[in-house]
Amino acid sequence: MEYQLIAEIVPPADAAGLDALQRLGVAALLDEQLDQLAAVEGPDGVEIEPLDHSVEVAETGAVITWALDAPALVLAEDGARHVLDELLDGTELLAEWTVRRCEVSASDEDLEAAFGGEEQPVEADEDVAEEPTEEELAAAREQLLTSADQLRAFGLEAFGHVPEGVENDESVSAEHATLVAGAFVQGIEVLTDELFQDIQALEEAEVTAGEQDTLWVLDQLPERFADQYTALFAKQFLISTAILGYRLCQPGWTAPQSTAEALGLHLIKSAAAVQLDLSGISEELPLEQIFAAFNEHAFEDLDHELLFEGEIEDGVKGLDFADWFTPRPHLAETVHPYLASTED
Repeated sequence: MEYQLIAEIVPPADAAGLDALQRLGVAALLDEQLDQLAAVEGPDGVEIEPLDHSVEVAETGAVITWALDAPALVLAEDGARHVLDELLDGTELLAEWTVRRCEVSASDEDLEAAFGGEEQPVEADEDVAEEPTEEELAAAREQLLTSADQLRAFGLEAFGHVPEGVENDESVSAEHATLVAGAFVQGIEVLTDELFQDIQALEEAEVTAGEQDTLWVLDQLPERFADQYTALFAKQFLISTAILGYRLCQPGWTAPQSTAEALGLHLIKSAAAVQLDLSGISEELPLEQIFAAFNEHAFEDLDHELLFEGEIEDGVKGLDFADWFTPRPHLAETVHPYLASTED
């Protein structure tokens, strides 16, 4: 059974925030060490196979997204935590870092399959991920607030905030709207990094997404088209989301200019939700209300969501796979040359 884990590792509580050079160094160290792992030994010598990983480093620590093949969920979590502890101990520059969280992120269907459809008792001595400290949560919150300055395409009203002086009992607070804006910026960074990982995986395997076991971004796109997600498509989607990310950081906003951009913004929104969860902030936010306001401000329509559903309605322009990168006539006149490329 394949599992995707999320592990957070953090520096000592008294350490200053990591600067850009330090973040790059930590990412390189972790990536190199994880690349060298041929297998992970879980409890009772059970072998767990690492499939793929990605590393994201912020000022407050690192988040490792790790795909593993293991007999059971608990074995995947215990084995991953054990090997991460050993990896940190054996890396001089990271010896004082600790694993704060290491747990499987899986769908209900995956969990049901892992447990054979039955609820399993939790062992009394099973490792429990430590809760983040108040200092760590405060640092993550501050990083989100700082990141929000880069999202210039929208004001706080796009996230449900109503300015003072306007009566509205359901207004989202300015701080909450700013936190979500910061999470969008971090979501752009995550999506970009993970698309590079997907491109590398497809090029090395010379297959489509439908034949690749583990992908980070393409697996979140409409599954019905998985056999058409080639390495070239992944590169084109990266270009499209890069243009989108640039536009999000510029004053003023034009609705997604193609179906690919709409899908990219859809995924950035999902990545933002993950960043809020990792920062321990999700529970205090009215996310449903915030994202509903964002949809109204950011999208011209939500036709792209039909691609995730059953039959696609006739006459909905731009939803044919061949048209995903084609600009909508009234929104854009030109297309990036790379988006016009075709398979050889």
